[in-house]
Amino acid sequence: MNNDKNLQLFDGDLPVENITNSWYKKFKNSNYGAIITFVGVVRDEDGIEGLSFDIYEPILNNWFNSWQKKANEKNAIVLMAHSKGDVLNHKSSYIAAVCSPKRRVALELIDEFVEDFKKSAPIWKYDIIDGKRVYAQDRSTKIEGSGILA
Repeated sequence: MNNDKNLQLFDGDLPVENITNSWYKKFKNSNYGAIITFVGVVRDEDGIEGLSFDIYEPILNNWFNSWQKKANEKNAIVLMAHSKGDVLNHKSSYIAAVCSPKRRVALELIDEFVEDFKKSAPIWKYDIIDGKRVYAQDRSTKIEGSGILA
């Protein structure tokens, strides 16, 4: 976890209101004209009871820090919270936010950040079916630069 708490990891589902309210309270007086938040909620579909997540934290920290640097170049910051372990349907496993002096920068960055997260973050997703974790390979993407031949 980052020392500055801009990246937070939680066991189980996320306490959405606590996280988003704490970010708002922390940054509302920092002269950011936009604080944009994205909350991901586990959908009830395909007979799953929820999702379960494994995270490789060293690579996640590097990925997140590269995004923080990119955001800082635009006078913005990124914030993220994610679950480890099981998250049942209709609960949150992912929250992202961008704080920026300019609305357009925040809108563009939150879109790019969330899309790159889905593509590049070292988080493995499992379906929970009949109380068991089943790797969700059909919804997984290969992390660029990973693998034995990378």
